[in-house]
Amino acid sequence: MKINGNAIKQGNVIEHKGGLWVAVKTSHVKPGKGGAFAQVELKNLRDNTKLNERFRSSETVERVILQENKATFLYEEGDTLIFMDSTTYEHKMISQNLVEDKKALLEDGMEVIINLYEEEAISIELPDTVTVEIVEADAVVKGQTASSSYKPATIKNGMRILVPPHIESGSKIIIKTEDCSYVERAKG
Repeated sequence: MKINGNAIKQGNVIEHKGGLWVAVKTSHVKPGKGGAFAQVELKNLRDNTKLNERFRSSETVERVILQENKATFLYEEGDTLIFMDSTTYEHKMISQNLVEDKKALLEDGMEVIINLYEEEAISIELPDTVTVEIVEADAVVKGQTASSSYKPATIKNGMRILVPPHIESGSKIIIKTEDCSYVERAKG
């Protein structure tokens, strides 16, 4: 599907320079002289390289629509992750490279979305938030204001995150999968 260069939005996948790219950031620029353009930061879906491009409204790019398949994470085998397709119940083997550092947040039975392009897995979307358990939290330093100070903590899978001072070891909290930031204490 062809779209104008200035119609690219964050999250769109486009075919550009022989590869598949996702728009990470977009901003529209109207210089005092010359025509307006879209400044787009792109990330290659296959090798994670980044690229900054300018697209004028007169340029067209090929927007790619990915097929979304719901799947359940089953287990890890070496450097491969095993998922079960929620519709066909087929097992899909996917390289850990698609998940990058978010692999630590995967749990048995977690529902994810696998994005496919021509039957090839391109990316994996985790749920927006996950509940994790704190196994170690640094002590609060006296004199710090509670409103803006966060302290380092380690969650069950070994990942380090920042949490508010009132969170202690053994607490269950909810974090965003996008940037591993603290949302709230888990209920119950």
